[in-house]
Amino acid sequence: MLNITENVSLKTYNSFGIEAKAKWFTTIESEDELLELFSSERWKNEKRFILGGGSNVLFTHDFDGLIIKMNIGGLSYEQQGEDVFLKAGSGIVWNHLVNYAVENGFAGLENLSLIPGTVGAAPVQNIGAYGVELKDVFYSCRALLIDTGEIRTFEKSDCNFSYRDSIFKSHFKGSAIITEVSFKLSTRPSLNLSYGAIALELQKRGIDNPAISDVAKVVSDIRVGKLPDPSTIGNAGSFFKNPIVSIEKFEQLKSFFPDIVHYCMSNSTVKLAAGWLIEQCGWKGKIIGNAGTWKHQALVLVNMGNASGSEIYDFSHRIICDVLQKFDVELEREVNIL
Repeated sequence: MLNITENVSLKTYNSFGIEAKAKWFTTIESEDELLELFSSERWKNEKRFILGGGSNVLFTHDFDGLIIKMNIGGLSYEQQGEDVFLKAGSGIVWNHLVNYAVENGFAGLENLSLIPGTVGAAPVQNIGAYGVELKDVFYSCRALLIDTGEIRTFEKSDCNFSYRDSIFKSHFKGSAIITEVSFKLSTRPSLNLSYGAIALELQKRGIDNPAISDVAKVVSDIRVGKLPDPSTIGNAGSFFKNPIVSIEKFEQLKSFFPDIVHYCMSNSTVKLAAGWLIEQCGWKGKIIGNAGTWKHQALVLVNMGNASGSEIYDFSHRIICDVLQKFDVELEREVNIL
């Protein structure tokens, strides 16, 4: 049954552990509850924010509107030959989905192990890690269009996926709520081992013919080694996007910084490692007040105590300014700032 409460603390609903309050708060367990919520003009017109795992948001003040916490569950699959179509409710914890796929021998999600958050947020952000993006395994999703009350199916071609971006962050921002996501996986693995330290770590472990479970374990271990546990140190994972620059800009930077960490995107663009840029500016492991960067990964901003959202935001602004001054490259925040 739909229940809307007032003046709710959001501290346990965001991985930064920031204290903020929502004027209104509700938890959604089904599409029917979502339809019931927006059958009311009152809630259609109310300022709102859709919350999944709270792992990609920074609250800089109380939220003067309705927080909608998506908790829709459900996991099922259909197999057609080597293809597996896996469906998951938007409230399913992302890593639970990855573990489910790996345990059942469904390949495609293993490089995305241990990414925080929920399934419903994955297409919005086009999440990615270790050479794989959500779009590589995405098949379709269901979403409520708030303005019309229609539950629409979005195919992959509808979603305009690009680096950490989708149609749900642009045209349908704030007006579409994802309720279910379908993935196209395979029982015949085509492993992606080329990115980061995956291949090297497998070699260290003496694994010459890795299974998807080996890849998932290695990726998880690498992430645990680099990233702080949000249950003990508040953080939202990678705070900044890796900037993409033209090949001309990259060649100019390389002439001044020969060791610049980069990944070739195409013949015309290059992705730079934001963590490396930040580290070169002296910010790795730096702490000011209650805000800091993680000692093992400069890309991760952390709440070292009782930081406010504004304190962390101001800290990130100083990093952006320093990187811009040193490299003439402007970092973009990956998290949602509220």
